[in-house]
Amino acid sequence: MTIDWRYTIEQDLGVLSVAGYLGPDAVRRFNGAVGWAVARGTGPVVLDLTELRNWSAQGQVAITEAARLLAARGRGLELAAIPADGSLVPAGEGPDIPVHCDLAAARAAHGRGPSTPDDDRQEWRTDGWPTS
Repeated sequence: MTIDWRYTIEQDLGVLSVAGYLGPDAVRRFNGAVGWAVARGTGPVVLDLTELRNWSAQGQVAITEAARLLAARGRGLELAAIPADGSLVPAGEGPDIPVHCDLAAARAAHGRGPSTPDDDRQEWRTDGWPTS
């Protein structure tokens, strides 16, 4: 089982939304999505986990590695709507990863309201991501 993802740039804020199960079989695809975000954005990235059903320890480690990759490029990673018990398996020393209860709270922390179709934004997604 794998994941689907959508990456949206709203001004200087990137939102990487992930759906499915972030397990060992999905880590490579997740890393590809993070690479997409690194190549196409400049500001912080909010990892929206609203549609994520669950994650494995390997998936959690992939998230901490994504935070390291973004930090090395002067960008931050934040989490919104984490699944399960709310814990993230740490992978040694690394950057802080702020956690928001949902995507609306993450946007609000960056002075943004809910997104609308009229917003100036760019978006990319996997074929499996719903368009509506």
